[in-house]
Amino acid sequence: MDATPAALPQRRWWPGRFRITSVQVLVGILLLGLACAPLLTRLGAASTKFQAATTIFVSVFVQAMPFLVLGVLVSGAIAAFVSPALLQRVLPDNTTGAICVAGVAGMAIPGCECGAVPASRRLIDQGAASAAALTFMLAAPAINPVVLVATAVAFAGEPAMVAARFTGSLATALITGAIWARIGRPGWLTPRPARHDHDTHGTKWHVFTEAARHDLLQAGSFLVLGAAAATALRLLVPPSVYDTLTGSIVAAILVCAALAVILALCSEADAFVAASMSALPLLPRLVFLVVGPAVDVKLFAMQAGSFGRPFALRFAPLTLLVAVGCGTLAGLIFLGGVR
Repeated sequence: MDATPAALPQRRWWPGRFRITSVQVLVGILLLGLACAPLLTRLGAASTKFQAATTIFVSVFVQAMPFLVLGVLVSGAIAAFVSPALLQRVLPDNTTGAICVAGVAGMAIPGCECGAVPASRRLIDQGAASAAALTFMLAAPAINPVVLVATAVAFAGEPAMVAARFTGSLATALITGAIWARIGRPGWLTPRPARHDHDTHGTKWHVFTEAARHDLLQAGSFLVLGAAAATALRLLVPPSVYDTLTGSIVAAILVCAALAVILALCSEADAFVAASMSALPLLPRLVFLVVGPAVDVKLFAMQAGSFGRPFALRFAPLTLLVAVGCGTLAGLIFLGGVR
């Protein structure tokens, strides 16, 4: 029988469907950076501004990266071995007590922002009070030991920053949860599965590696953005702008709060970016650290996907107002004023 073209086996150039993964993209970028290193070195030798920009960017990135890696490893381990059902079982039936326990649990069950959102969604699906789950969502990325140690290292000469950040962030979580318990409505939460959920089917090792890889790539990209922004703020913004902000502490607080929302940094690395803003007083930089883990553009998108747009449009402004207020008050108490 003669073989027709349709009957002939088709030769495949690839053993299967070729798909470029995020890890391959990361490796490609690193290789490209190594290939361009000689050119960058020559540019740096010819420009003092380029040398300064490179020094600032690398110092922020290198200082923050170990804490970022540690944070995503902890987050991956929690995704694999700690179920939200564990927290749900220890939450009291009383709403006020559940909010307090959920806030303190942020210290014992740390996690990144992108992991805290689906975890809180699962808590609600398992029957936990929404106010308690949302309190946990705000507390876990902000007051866990990795974040506090990173803050202590970044502000080595200002130990009060650690206490101020812990107090301001915990107060933000508790107060926002208490307000939501009073004004929140069940209809504002869309009953649908959370997106970007780290808990996938498979072995615990697979869940751990996938969660850590996802968080590292996502948080690492925002760290690059934050380091670049810190470099631009140091080199491109005229000193007169900092003088104006220093003279108007309210304007400085609002600017830093806006930067926290826009930059969307990972909480394990944001302290090093804040420390690089040395031309600004400590108080607005503290507000930057309190606002960032609570509300930013990335979190707004994730909350809209997990809880629905009606929820996000109400919860994000509330969180922002509470975070700015708590951060400012904590700074006035622990930092001795507006310095």
